[in-house]
Amino acid sequence: MTSELKITMLGQRGVGKTSILTAMYEQFESTIGETGLQLTPDAESSALLSKRLGELKALLNDFEATGGLEGTEEPQSFTFGLGKLGRKPNIQLIFQDFPGGYLQSHLEFVDKIVKECAAVLIAIDTPALMENNGRWHDLMNNPKQITDFFKRTYADLEEPKLVLLVPVRCEKYVQNEQDAKKLLDRIKNKYSGLLRLFSSEDLLTKVACVVTPVQTVGTVFFSQVKEIDSRPHFYFRKIDHNAEYSPQDSDQPLRYILRFVLKLHLDTKRGLFSSIRRWFGWDEYLKEAARKSAEKCKYTGGFEILQGQDRLDIKK
Repeated sequence: MTSELKITMLGQRGVGKTSILTAMYEQFESTIGETGLQLTPDAESSALLSKRLGELKALLNDFEATGGLEGTEEPQSFTFGLGKLGRKPNIQLIFQDFPGGYLQSHLEFVDKIVKECAAVLIAIDTPALMENNGRWHDLMNNPKQITDFFKRTYADLEEPKLVLLVPVRCEKYVQNEQDAKKLLDRIKNKYSGLLRLFSSEDLLTKVACVVTPVQTVGTVFFSQVKEIDSRPHFYFRKIDHNAEYSPQDSDQPLRYILRFVLKLHLDTKRGLFSSIRRWFGWDEYLKEAARKSAEKCKYTGGFEILQGQDRLDIKK
């Protein structure tokens, strides 16, 4: 029997949610795949991710480029089978993406999805957060709206949840520990309302929150922003003319998700959270592979567990 794990992705249109998935899938074999796990997208997801991969690599055709890929205008689901190499998958991972505007126009739809999900991934446009003292952050990342969304959907929360804050297009800001600390400090400041909510009495023991930057191209760095018709246009440059597509840390969100879910599974076996049954299908191989994967979760260079360490600690 295949278990099902749902993950929601939040973020404004075009911020890079699909780019995260594309980099994660493309790099899986050389990262988490070393544990003997296999990640297999369904036919529709495979076709779309292959198209997106080509578009990401095409960004490197020009020395200077603007932004990234065009965002989706309709909800999209990406389905992956996860299991032992050469076997049928034990788990189906379903990543649900929807346009940023849905947080305003389709509240009931989004609420329902998030309540079903074990994890939520919030994609953050890093140049908008960091440049000009975060002048474009509210416009591009809409942190207040996201905070209000969680106030509503996480009220009376019964099951533990994982929230990943994922800075994208962050290459410029994580090249050394000093810059990475500035990024972390800015996230803590600009998302203080959301973090305050998560640390409230009713949510502190139920919500784990982690910052996991992803360099979705790896060799394209922010260079400048121009204001045109009252909107920012971000420009990026390759590190050199021969630079190739080389994403960094695209494995980290999935490593943290697997770590969180394995912890839930083990706690369920010990009698805690008895309402959580959907991970009982895990075999010993998958559990051991998840443990090995968790050992490579990062904690420096812009990565930090902001809350819920106990939700991520795995003990044999």
